[in-house]
Amino acid sequence: MNPQRPRPWLMLALSTLGQSASSAAVNGPAFLIPALHDGGLSLAAAGWIAAASIAGSACTLVLWGAVVDATGERFVLVSSLALSALFLAGAAWTHESTAALGTFLFLAGAASAGTSSASGRVVVGWFPPRRRGTAMGIRQMAQPVGVGLAAIAIPVVAAASGIGPALVVPAVFAGITALACAAWVLDPARPARPADVAAANPYRGDTYLARIHAVSVLLVIPQFTVWTFMLVWLQVGRDWSPGAAGALVAFAQVLGAVGRIGAGHLSDVVGSRTRPLRWVAVAAGVTMLAVGVTIRLDLGIAVALIVLASMVTVADNGLAFTAVAERAGPFWSGRALGIQNTGQYLTAVAVPPVMGFLVPLWGYGLAFGLTGLFPLLAAPLVPRDEPALEHADI
Repeated sequence: MNPQRPRPWLMLALSTLGQSASSAAVNGPAFLIPALHDGGLSLAAAGWIAAASIAGSACTLVLWGAVVDATGERFVLVSSLALSALFLAGAAWTHESTAALGTFLFLAGAASAGTSSASGRVVVGWFPPRRRGTAMGIRQMAQPVGVGLAAIAIPVVAAASGIGPALVVPAVFAGITALACAAWVLDPARPARPADVAAANPYRGDTYLARIHAVSVLLVIPQFTVWTFMLVWLQVGRDWSPGAAGALVAFAQVLGAVGRIGAGHLSDVVGSRTRPLRWVAVAAGVTMLAVGVTIRLDLGIAVALIVLASMVTVADNGLAFTAVAERAGPFWSGRALGIQNTGQYLTAVAVPPVMGFLVPLWGYGLAFGLTGLFPLLAAPLVPRDEPALEHADI
């Protein structure tokens, strides 16, 4: 740790800002679905466009993680965000072509993927184990905050000015954040690199990391279902205006950010990342089943429950992310975090088009409720054999 106490918190603020910009770039296109649908695309086709940036991220997460392990965090943060801004600008410029729009969104997602491993490594490198869960919870709030900002701006700008200007919003956000990271981010100190890094492969010998990855894949299904279709459901199923629906989605994302901090702090208090992860899985499953039932019965409480689901279904991310980084260590955590996110993003790619296909057939209630089964399947897979936090310093 650097003796200048304010520095870790500055690094946390910058990595949180960087992840917010990346999240807006990757998840923001989901809020173009109403505009794309109004423009003539089917709901499933609009879902594929919205998933293009997620697909791009899934393709490059491990590669970016290897770059982080080899070169450090600052280089990856700056280059990832800068490239993302350029490709989003390209999507804005060529949005009238569906093929070009999908291609540039794919490239923007591929570029922005580096921010995930790099910003996570900054946090785990600058904070000690007993404060790391809280710090990572703060950093993980970046994802719902980025989605919330996108939910406020993108559908409103798209409705008022079109898809092109709406895409300029995350492009500018990413560009400004790249400049901030270039100016102030410092790589955390690392121990001496071992002679044989391959011998320290954390995937050898036990299934701890593999089980965390599997749990996270199952938990991401309800998370991306809510993120992608809550706005559409409010507008189509409840007749809300784009502005009102976007505001509620943004509020739900703020609650999600608070939930991530709370879950991270809880893991510091109880001295475990996996016990709170198991609790969150059960809560997410029950909440999504309740959402499905109340929507099916057309009860007004469904709106409140889906807001609650927006908080609960994202609370696991920081816990799993921290657990992976701590188990993998300083010379494998970039790749391990890349593998962690790749599984989540590959699953997330399928969520918008699959749900876009199921919703017209089954309705929002049954489709949403179905996703509650996956967290309940995840709960018993959460590993119990984690190291004590005092031995998790990386």
